Amino acid sequence: MAADIKDLKIKIFADGADLSSIQKLNNIPYIKGFTTNPTLMRKAGVVDYKKFAIDLLKIVKDKPISFEVFADDINEMEIQAMEIASWGTNANVKIPITNTKGDSTVKLLKKLSSRGVVCNVTAIFTLDQLNDVLKVLNSETPAILSIFAGRIADVGINPISIMRDSVKFAKIKPKSSILWASTREVINIFQAEEIGCQIITVPHDILKKLPGVGKNLKQSSLETVDMFYKDAKLAGYTIKTKK
Repeated sequence: MAADIKDLKIKIFADGADLSSIQKLNNIPYIKGFTTNPTLMRKAGVVDYKKFAIDLLKIVKDKPISFEVFADDINEMEIQAMEIASWGTNANVKIPITNTKGDSTVKLLKKLSSRGVVCNVTAIFTLDQLNDVLKVLNSETPAILSIFAGRIADVGINPISIMRDSVKFAKIKPKSSILWASTREVINIFQAEEIGCQIITVPHDILKKLPGVGKNLKQSSLETVDMFYKDAKLAGYTIKTKK
């Protein structure tokens, strides 16, 4: 394990939609990019999608930011993708691997990649899905391939082998990057690094834990005991004992 988070080779992207938090995170050198999605934007109270994106691009000028299409019709996805790509040179376009009906977006990805649009292909869960995308990517156009390791783990499957194979398979398109998505714990960053993932996207609440990397475990134990003790005192808990 790296002694310091800054020593990691993997690029850490912050995943969220709170502008004030993003502004602060943009000043941290080891944050190399940003991702968001309609769910995160809705939770953050975003009403105007384009205005939010333009405001964000004014804050983050030299790091990639992924904005996701939200159409379900694939032709409409293409229109939205081209619009998003026009917002800035660092605006990457998130395209889901299928629409809600299960229709593949591979043909659309081929079209966008051939036009030089940097796509972040999202919601990839299987190696078959990954390989379908790799077959159509333009070798000269960068792409981000987001494998949802955390959600794969949520169904009881260890994602490590899938992530490792993804890194291996993606070598046929050297300008593509494997992104470890749906990060659940700080340790996932180090797992992704060890496997060879190029990017990991990390929610803001987990990013807050990064200053604790490398902390002495005995000290962490003591602090945990102290927290339990103080909370019990603040709650005024008592246990009546038999005399």
